[in-house]
Amino acid sequence: MFTDTGLKTFNFGMQGSKLFESDLILKLLLEKKNKIKNVIIDVDVTLKSENKSERTFLMFLPYLDDYHVVRWHFEELEDFNSFYYIPFYRYLKFDSKIGFREMFSSVLNKKSNEIGNGRYYPLPENKGKLNAEILDFQPQRNKYYEEIKKICKVNNINLIAIMTPMCEKAVVNDYFKKVNMLYPEIYDYENKIIEDKYFSTFEHMNDMGAKAFTTKILNVFFNK
Repeated sequence: MFTDTGLKTFNFGMQGSKLFESDLILKLLLEKKNKIKNVIIDVDVTLKSENKSERTFLMFLPYLDDYHVVRWHFEELEDFNSFYYIPFYRYLKFDSKIGFREMFSSVLNKKSNEIGNGRYYPLPENKGKLNAEILDFQPQRNKYYEEIKKICKVNNINLIAIMTPMCEKAVVNDYFKKVNMLYPEIYDYENKIIEDKYFSTFEHMNDMGAKAFTTKILNVFFNK
């Protein structure tokens, strides 16, 4: 849908990822000399902590030796010295996730099957099985989001930070209002699409929901 409007677009979102990984991806894109005009980022429940994603961050471990940006970003982690200085430690510890097969594929520069379609991966319908969820935590200031804002400002990138829709079964307890108290610049789209039919899980839209939401984003931010 972005491409149809003449915008060259790629989806770097990863299910379960946090701002730790989003910050790193932006740094890597700029290190690789990509020219970026706009960044759209989901900033809502990711503000509950500054933790990394225990699943997604593993994708970057094979590249600690290849990219200064990855190494610098990981230096603050508790296991960094073991990851970096002990040969094959990272592969032994996370063998089922980044074992020999994954390492061998990266050496061969094997392309991911997800590269097609701008890396958009549609989620299925929920089939009436959505459960009620309560957002009963407090949003916090986040150093990785702060860093993303600084990077975009320095590089003249238009940053569009958005709180994405939640289904009607989500009990938010003013969570999104609290987010806007911390960061007034984040656009609140939490209740713009709420019907269950648009969601795969209580916080992830299915293909129909993603298209409806994308239409809103294009009309508001890119209609020129």
